Parts: sequence; C-alpha cells; structure tokens
Amino acid sequence: MGKGKYIDFKVIKKSARELRKNMTDSETLLWDQLRNRRLSGLKFLRQHPIVYKADYRGLNYFIADFYCDEKKTVIELDGPIHESTVEYDQFRDEELKRLGLLILRLKNEELDDMDEALLKIKRFLENVSS
Repeated sequence: MGKGKYIDFKVIKKSARELRKNMTDSETLLWDQLRNRRLSGLKFLRQHPIVYKADYRGLNYFIADFYCDEKKTVIELDGPIHESTVEYDQFRDEELKRLGLLILRLKNEELDDMDEALLKIKRFLENVSS
C-alpha cells in the first residue's frame, strides 16, 4: 500500500487549524454569532474539513467555512476572491450536495446587516429537517 493513495489527516488538520488562526474579518464576525450554540441552539464548527471519496484516485476534502452537523449544512462566506472561482465553487457545491449536505452561500457584504444575515441563516436552517 503506497502512502500516496491515502490522505494524511495530519495535513488536513493542520490546514484547518491554520485557516482558523487566520480567519477573514467576515468569518470572525459571523463566528462570533454562531459559536457556543448562539444561533438557535445549534452547534457550528468553523473551518471544518469534510473528507470524501473523489474517484479512483482516492480521497479528497474541502474545508467548510462553517458546518452544522445537526442540520448537515455548510455555510460559506463569499468574498471578492469568489468572483474568480465560480466554476470551482459550483463543483464544490455539487460534491457537497452528493454527500447529502446543504449549502448556504452568503456574500461578505450581507454581514453588514448582521440581523438580516442571521435571519436568512435561521430561515434556511428551519427548512432543513434534522
């Protein structure tokens, strides 16, 4: 068994840890509202790795900005970089949907009205069966 065929979970964990240490301002703002079950009593994880079998080449992974296991939901914040990654984001969303996950994408600007952004998230989650 060659090591190249298997994912190195230490690398994934290190990558997620680095992303948690270097969150964007928007991610930090939203995390302050989601952490410690502050939103509807649901537990969210930030910069959470989602590992899946990609194809014959083995396993792959994505790191979700925010993940709620209870609702099998990923919340992604889209900043300016996402204007140039539209195709990748679509591919990623489709892969996550195949895993049975739901995705809610918010633009960073939506957090300017945090109350409205949180209401949007709550409404989305209310329509998800647990």
